[in-house]
Amino acid sequence: MQPIIQVDNLTKCYKNADTNAVDGISFTVAPGEFFTLLGPNGAGKTTTISILTTMLSPTSGTARIAGHDIVQEASAVRQNVGIIFQKPSLDLNLTAEENVRFHAILYGLYPFRPSFSTMPGAYQQQVHQLATILGIQAEIFKPVKTFSGGMKRKLEIIRSLIHRPRVLFLDEPTVGLDPVSRRNLWEYLTQVRTETDTTVFLTTHYLEEAEEADTVCIINKGRIVSYGPPAEVKAQLIEEYVLIDAEDREQLRAELLRLGALFSETPLFKVDLNGHNAHQLLKAIDTPLTVLQTHTPTLEDAYLAIVGRDDET
Repeated sequence: MQPIIQVDNLTKCYKNADTNAVDGISFTVAPGEFFTLLGPNGAGKTTTISILTTMLSPTSGTARIAGHDIVQEASAVRQNVGIIFQKPSLDLNLTAEENVRFHAILYGLYPFRPSFSTMPGAYQQQVHQLATILGIQAEIFKPVKTFSGGMKRKLEIIRSLIHRPRVLFLDEPTVGLDPVSRRNLWEYLTQVRTETDTTVFLTTHYLEEAEEADTVCIINKGRIVSYGPPAEVKAQLIEEYVLIDAEDREQLRAELLRLGALFSETPLFKVDLNGHNAHQLLKAIDTPLTVLQTHTPTLEDAYLAIVGRDDET
């Protein structure tokens, strides 16, 4: 199966800059995949998305979206992608629905129609469906200039999905959304991926949103510092452990030594699992325990450790 996104040695440098904004990165994304690009501010995430969506030209390297070269076939690339940028790009002089309709007409989905009521039924149904999911069905015909920041974000999401893109680029899409709207959005995106094989390319500061990704790519200082499924990225920490304690601490210490466990006292006994099963370890301990806490690394733990490690080098 050909990748829907293929990036080879992509580089972007700016005049008089000490380092490259994007520094020779390479990765692939499969059709229908949920791909997440993570990194601190200034790491190169937005630059990467801007290049892949033809908003910015690369200095060197190549990239293809849906088989089309981002430089040589920019128009074809745009037909295959939807984009939600960090900053709103709505026309404040139009209503919410007029913004969506204008977008649909520009993409060639429908001929120009002067009003919502004259648009095809498929368009009307999709607008109502998306507006209901995002919770702005009551405001869809109101002027955008009356919208709050969160409502504008919801409208941008509707607009980006109206032409059913093969690849949906989401650059911090849920910033400004309330928890209910965030959950509704992700439920809808999961449905879209299941039904249409849409590829989702996400950057986010909400690392829990990346836990369900198929692939996580962590970028720092323009370079990829970690890449793979979330479980593999988290495994780089080697920090899965249990915290235990007992009234008879001498007996517990002796048992841990007998079992060959790697542990420290912090002041609880911190026992590194090193890929072993916590249940098996605890079953082998006869000393009655008074404290038992397990620690499994989260993606946020991995992200902070990996980025911190990279900053030290």
